[in-house]
Amino acid sequence: MIRKTLIAATLAVLSASALAAVSPDEAAKLGKSLTPIGAEKAGNKEGTIPEWTGGLKQIPAGFKPDEGFRPDPYAADKPRLVITGANADQYKAQLTAITYALLKRFPDYRVDVYPTHRPVQYPDKIVQNTAKNAVGAKSVNDGLGMEGALPGYPFPIPKTGNEVMWNHIMRYAGMASVCKYDSYNVDSSGRATLAATGLSTQEFPIFTPENIDTVIKGDSPIWYIKQEYTAPARRAGESLMVIDYANPLVQGRKAWQYLPGQRRVKLAPDICCDTPNPGTAGAATYDDAFVFNGPQDRFDMKLVGKREMLIPYNSYAGTNYHGDVKGVTTPKFMNPDIVRWELHRVWVVEATLKPGKRHIYHKRVFYYDEDSWVAVASDEYDARGELFKGTYGYTAFSYDAQVLNISLQATYDLNAGLYASQGNCGLYWGIKYVGPFPSRDWKPDALAGAGIR
Repeated sequence: MIRKTLIAATLAVLSASALAAVSPDEAAKLGKSLTPIGAEKAGNKEGTIPEWTGGLKQIPAGFKPDEGFRPDPYAADKPRLVITGANADQYKAQLTAITYALLKRFPDYRVDVYPTHRPVQYPDKIVQNTAKNAVGAKSVNDGLGMEGALPGYPFPIPKTGNEVMWNHIMRYAGMASVCKYDSYNVDSSGRATLAATGLSTQEFPIFTPENIDTVIKGDSPIWYIKQEYTAPARRAGESLMVIDYANPLVQGRKAWQYLPGQRRVKLAPDICCDTPNPGTAGAATYDDAFVFNGPQDRFDMKLVGKREMLIPYNSYAGTNYHGDVKGVTTPKFMNPDIVRWELHRVWVVEATLKPGKRHIYHKRVFYYDEDSWVAVASDEYDARGELFKGTYGYTAFSYDAQVLNISLQATYDLNAGLYASQGNCGLYWGIKYVGPFPSRDWKPDALAGAGIR
């Protein structure tokens, strides 16, 4: 009897800490009723979301492979709907909380809704690996880790909030990319102040040719990012490097910083979670970057389900913007002229702070595009349950690299009346996708060489 009780208890623990992959019958929906990475192929009954028919099939004329800007394939579209504070209540169910709040707060804020397009597609190897992951990958440690996944989307048919989060964390973003960018903080008076000019270099080592067929281990590095700052003067010469791993319980984030005044590279253990990002005047935390990044251990992730939502999408005007920063960071909010909104189905995950854990956000609601698993927006609530922040990732499909990427982001702080506009790569030469970098570029010593004033 005692032995049976122990076995039952052990099985209960295992079932709580690990979730098996879906059945072969369910996985067979991929490529049929579902897209190869798990979105619904069909459009909606109203016809405002079209059927996915394989993504954008033709690269627009005028694209130059050696440039970081991409011609807008939908430049001829006109808005089918304009939402302002006057009619926001009519569309509230399709708006994120921060969008509705901005519409109600600012009479001149607007949401220009364009026809929906579904351009996203992925390389064959990502599609093949994702199909294998559907029956082979599983989440472990109560969703905080995963195992058995090949490079691709680990959970194309997710059953939990953590699995949706993993799809975003492991999203395909090419092998590596570089962009020069500006980040600005816009205060309550509407004045924009340069927070940083820098070169952002990213690499996703699991997607390199030598790793693409290899099962991802807990200590496998999945994301390298390096920021090298050239302005303003007080930050010139600084640099920062972060490495994330597949299972943060096996290997946690590593980060290093180079400060010219100290002339040495040092560990930077606080580049995570709710530590305020110094480049955003307190508007954003480090884990607001790309709407969410880092470990999931501070929150209970509840999968709410799927909803039709109006989200920034195919915003080529913003990501390709060549003009002065004033055309992007208008007072009070990002310039509505360069933000394209579309109706898409999104996965909604509600994150609630765990008892005994610390974070400035007590609840967060994340919105993930079904076609790409990219986090496109979030709402943040304080301990009183009041909305006080929200973030957008402005996406555009890089059709030459088959990547839906965030190259422009904004975080709004309703309490302080300010917002931070980050990653304005369109002010320089856009995003360039490149091959993997030499391994020496991701050693701490490389920061000292790159960061000398």
